[in-house]
This record gives sequence, C-alpha cells and structure tokens, in this order.
Amino acid sequence: MSRFGDLMKSKKASAPEPVAPAPSAPTPPAPVEVATPEATSIAPEEVVEEEEVVDETPDLSSMSKSELEEYGREIGVELDKRHSRKRLIGEIEEALDTL
Repeated sequence: MSRFGDLMKSKKASAPEPVAPAPSAPTPPAPVEVATPEATSIAPEEVVEEEEVVDETPDLSSMSKSELEEYGREIGVELDKRHSRKRLIGEIEEALDTL
C-alpha cells in the first residue's frame, strides 16, 4: 500500500503523554568589575598620542594623471584630468604654495 494509504488507516487515538516542565537554570551572577592598578594609575589627561607628521611633498613629475588627481583631492584641489600633466602639476604646486 502507498504511504498515503498507510496514513489513512485508522489508528486508535492515544492520550498525549504528560510533559514535565523543564527545570529552570540558575541565573549566573553578574560580572564584577575589578579595578587594576594599571588602569587607575594613568589619568586620561596624561595620555598623549603622537601624531604622524607628513611634511613630504611627493615627486609630482613621476605621478600619473590619476595619481595627480587623487593627490590634489587629498590637499583640497579638484583637478580636471582632461588637462595636461604639466598643467595639473602647476595647479598642485600653486595650491601647495598657498597652504
């Protein structure tokens, strides 16, 4: 017989077995913050971050037009790649002189 036929056979209905409630798990204790001597000995005002100072101008004559345009954006100059490399370099140098 097919599976459907097996399902259609009448079976005696039995009462569902009682399900015992699941035991509740104990609540874990809350984490406790422990002050370490390293964390409390340095005040936030005393921490000084060193800034990396980049004062080097890249070699503009060896850069491509795309690199010149990208560098121009970094220093706040919008360049048009349709212009010659010589003109782009001149615009960047002019912008660097005014900074």
